[in-house]
Amino acid sequence: MSRMKRLLIAILILFWGIATSLLGVERVGVINVQGAIVPATAEYISRAIKVSAQEGYECLVVLLDTPGGLLESTKVIIQQLLASPVPIVVYVYPQGANAASAGCFITLAADVAAMAPTTSIGAAHPVPMGLPGGGEKMDDAMKQKLSNFAASYIETIAARRKRNVEWARASVAESAAISAEKALEINVIDLIANDLKDLLVQLDGREVRPGKILKTANAEIIQIPMSLRERLFQLMRPEVMFILILIAIYGIIAELNHPGAIFPGVIGTIALILALYMASVLPVNVAGAVLILLGVGMLIAEFFVVSHGLLTVGGAITFFLGALMLFDRSDPFLRLSLSIIIPATVVTVLFFLFVVGAGLKAQLLPVKTGREAMIGQTTRALTKIDRDGGKVFIEGEYWNAVSDEAIQEGETVEIIAIEGLTLKVRPKKESR
Repeated sequence: MSRMKRLLIAILILFWGIATSLLGVERVGVINVQGAIVPATAEYISRAIKVSAQEGYECLVVLLDTPGGLLESTKVIIQQLLASPVPIVVYVYPQGANAASAGCFITLAADVAAMAPTTSIGAAHPVPMGLPGGGEKMDDAMKQKLSNFAASYIETIAARRKRNVEWARASVAESAAISAEKALEINVIDLIANDLKDLLVQLDGREVRPGKILKTANAEIIQIPMSLRERLFQLMRPEVMFILILIAIYGIIAELNHPGAIFPGVIGTIALILALYMASVLPVNVAGAVLILLGVGMLIAEFFVVSHGLLTVGGAITFFLGALMLFDRSDPFLRLSLSIIIPATVVTVLFFLFVVGAGLKAQLLPVKTGREAMIGQTTRALTKIDRDGGKVFIEGEYWNAVSDEAIQEGETVEIIAIEGLTLKVRPKKESR
């Protein structure tokens, strides 16, 4: 019965597709791009363009809300938008959304740029991917070169789409940002729409390319969701990398502190590999990473050096400063919030004080069980003991014993070593 149902559903879908094609019902692809612009975003948009072209969609609508992103990822997206066989409509949505930094580049590169009311656009300064040392270490000459490149690049895009070139340059050089209403007034965008339905109505009949007039008023909206892989890599953000660094520190140190636990070591190693991969993409400040490691080292040193808590305080401050410097705080996309840094510092200090401290103290305690625990104990000789051997009774067992000095039966002996199944002993002088 279930097979019949599946077959019936497949037939209905097939006939629906054929009927839609014959009746000429237009379709519009829609994707939702929220958050930072990273490599996964570029991959998502590229795939959506291919799907839209293959399915013959009227256009692809990109719902955009972003604080910015990486320059390399932005360049890839711009190239895809300019070369797309399907008209691209970038719609800054919902109300209150923002097309900042990289989002400004992407909006200006669309065939149709639209915004919802109470949205904003501008401050176009994408972050360079994988810049050695991070943004804080970029010298003035490099900053100027990057700014000049970004300004000329956005000018080219605006000119290509016949939009306001002067404002486009100002968005980079002066970090200019404007509202949707102002953007429409000075020819930065093409229209303002209240929602997606309103957008499609306004797009209907618009000639976006020579000979290409959109028919979208009654078009069917087809959502193109992110794949699982794209969703996972979309999490490539500073706060995620920072959390992975913490997991790596906790996991690896917990494994070293409790050898054989396996699970903490495996989790810590995986987190470390993922953090290193993100570090190859996100612009990480090396000085911040070194300070974090130094802070951890000081917290560990507290258990081996008598500092009366100074190393703990110094380690906490160093760790905090390292986390603060790990990314360039001047860019919203890379800004690691104090609401993350402060709890992370507190949790790290507590982790070392109680978890790591308890483990180290346990390892430094003298052995209390097993064969090694017998070393240093005393007992009575059951027989004469010399280099040829003898017998003692200890911990409920009879043991063979040898001694370099002759020991008479009944004398007190001290165990000084264990060699296989034989105890090495010496006479124990009775204290008076």
